[in-house]
Amino acid sequence: MAELFDKLSYYFAYPFVRYALLVGVLIALCSSLLGVTLVLKRFSFIGDGLSHVAFGAIAIASVLKISNEMIVVLPVTVVSAILLLMTGQKTKIKGDAAVALISVGSMAIGYLLMNMFSSSANISGDVCSTLFGSTSILTLSSADVWLSIIVSIIVIGVFILFYHKIFSVTFDETFAAATGVRASFYNLMIAVITALIIVLAMNLVGSLLVSALIICPALAAMRMFRSFSSVIISSAVISVICAVIGIIVAVLFGTPVGPTIVAADICAFLIFMVIGKITGRSGD
Repeated sequence: MAELFDKLSYYFAYPFVRYALLVGVLIALCSSLLGVTLVLKRFSFIGDGLSHVAFGAIAIASVLKISNEMIVVLPVTVVSAILLLMTGQKTKIKGDAAVALISVGSMAIGYLLMNMFSSSANISGDVCSTLFGSTSILTLSSADVWLSIIVSIIVIGVFILFYHKIFSVTFDETFAAATGVRASFYNLMIAVITALIIVLAMNLVGSLLVSALIICPALAAMRMFRSFSSVIISSAVISVICAVIGIIVAVLFGTPVGPTIVAADICAFLIFMVIGKITGRSGD
């Protein structure tokens, strides 16, 4: 045990490991806040769809040889979030069908572009790293850290300032609109913030695992708690703890960061599900 602590202290002497932990905690915190709302609105797979869109945008940036992928990925993902919300509400292509259409289409086009135009000698490795996460979380720059801090402040600020509006839109959108709440505006705001978090989270867990980072802590919290506020708080705590455990385990034992964090989230869900069953608090 002492040897593990010595190894951990040795690694945390390096700034890039501290950066990874800080960004991981911030992304986990923001993802958990959004996750509760998305799960309750039965729109949890928007994270999956937008992460696949981001994968397609990364492929486009790679083909165009744009060094800063964020210039392409961020606006494309945000616009897709807006279009996805509008498509799900105002056309014949509803919710889950719209997500599936955008998700599969973006993934296919992205992979096709990477195969046709990529100059890399290791296309399979590049694709695997993008889908499942890689060591990119351990190579963050100070600019990446500040971007994560700024986005996290925005997300947390939005939830604090508009908590009651988000609560009403989450549980009964029709009633909220009838009482004067601009439900479409708050839905749009949630979609845009989700897109921002998705783009940041791809560095942590990869595009295929982003939805797990959003959904698992929320589902775990719902096994034990019933009120909206308690679910949000407990989801945030669970997500942050799992992110810390996942990053520490990955650093100590050399496992992939993204899958390790998701594995911790799944373990947390299973633990809370069992506890909820034993205590009789588990919901449907």
